[in-house]
Amino acid sequence: MKRRVVVMMTDTQRKDMVSCYGNPEMKTPNLDRLAAEGARFEKAYTCQPVCGPARAALFTGTWPHINNGWSNSMALDARTRTLGPRAQAEGLHTAYIGKWHLDGGDYFGDGICPEGWDPDYWYDMKRYLDELSAEERMASRREETNLIGDGVQEGDTFGHRVADRAVDFLEKHGENDFLLVVSFDEPHDPFLAPQRFIDMHKNTRLPWRKNMTDPLADKPEHQRVWAGSRMEQDREDLDLAYRNFFACNSFADYEIGRVLDAIDQHAPDALVVYTSDHGDMLESHRIINKGPVMYDEITNIPFIVRWPGVIPSGSVSENLISHIDVVPTVLDAIGASEVPKVLHGKSMVPMFGNLSESSSDEIFVEFGRYEIDHDGFGGFQPVRCVRNDRYKLVINLLCTDELYDMQEDPEEMVNLIENPEHVPERDSLHDKLIEWMNETRDPFRGYYWQRRPWRADAPSATWEFTGCTRQREPDTGESRQLDYDTGMPMSEAVRHKRPCF
Repeated sequence: MKRRVVVMMTDTQRKDMVSCYGNPEMKTPNLDRLAAEGARFEKAYTCQPVCGPARAALFTGTWPHINNGWSNSMALDARTRTLGPRAQAEGLHTAYIGKWHLDGGDYFGDGICPEGWDPDYWYDMKRYLDELSAEERMASRREETNLIGDGVQEGDTFGHRVADRAVDFLEKHGENDFLLVVSFDEPHDPFLAPQRFIDMHKNTRLPWRKNMTDPLADKPEHQRVWAGSRMEQDREDLDLAYRNFFACNSFADYEIGRVLDAIDQHAPDALVVYTSDHGDMLESHRIINKGPVMYDEITNIPFIVRWPGVIPSGSVSENLISHIDVVPTVLDAIGASEVPKVLHGKSMVPMFGNLSESSSDEIFVEFGRYEIDHDGFGGFQPVRCVRNDRYKLVINLLCTDELYDMQEDPEEMVNLIENPEHVPERDSLHDKLIEWMNETRDPFRGYYWQRRPWRADAPSATWEFTGCTRQREPDTGESRQLDYDTGMPMSEAVRHKRPCF
């Protein structure tokens, strides 16, 4: 049996920007085709709604708060392994083509192929820019390029060149065991697209949402600061015609279609996973872009999986799933000899054969900082979130917390954090959130996450907190860490530490 996997992703593509999720005006026929041939997941979540941290979780299977990738422009910890070397160790030919954003450099990367990926196919945004003249580079970063001269030429774009290399890989290596990652920057700004895609969206408007008028009165202060002048706007006359954004979205779908055609020709039985790193608020709750909020507009991402003979065609799943599960899922799918304990997620493969069975009762999302290179974007905003099938709890450490009933209030307008009718559900989720922070060795954990103004039964603050030490589990080929008290290899990663004060 061949072991062939393709992971494709886009950047800043909301779930409702893929037409099979309910908005046919978006015009994404190739992703619609993928969903028709596989399964569309309605409740898939990113681990952090920012480019770098989202990828840090997606491609390592560990949380940004522990792999050092909790902000843009922060490199992964030296001991953290991505999916590439893990699959390569299992005998797969591994290639990564497209946006990386995990080397700690600027937006474009450093052009250096990291361990575990084929250097002949490595092609990040730095390598793309190196192919361009200074004038072409500047044009590639300006939305106005869509309007200059003959407009954007397909072959000049990053997305097209990424797809070219992906097609070439499949043509030459599709018969072998492989892992191919195809990572588009599109439809992220500057929203460049050939004219035919711009013409396609001359009348497209984002559907009006009630939460665009959210007064934010009972919401965290940083949301009102983020909204700025939008707090005073007359929201009834919003211009929701994001023509170039929607054009670039359809252009990205076109390039994905080229890769899908090559998969169908050269590796038709491959497991294909498609997703996006996060969405864009696009005026919901009076804010734009992405950042320190847990609203579904940026956290609930598109996720489509096709696996012939395993996943029934045309399936739709309401199961909660997370990017944290992608690495263990791929390792399981290729029959890996080991799924290391350092991975925080779990395989979705058992659920693929029976989509009525849920694989997770809760998912978690976090936020630390937008980017260490920038003073702005709200600065340090520590946020931790847990959601189950009905409720979403958000702990904003520096200000007001949030609780939403996602069944009765899907647009997240009514903050129930102080509502006495929801105390049992709220406190249960809170306990699970604290347990998750402890289990995943969140370096920001501590008593202050427990002692919230609304938590009447919160324990007293103590310096020792839980009293546990939580050492790192060994990765493949690593020795166990040594016990501080004995100098001998630890027998248990989590244990109560002897008093030292």
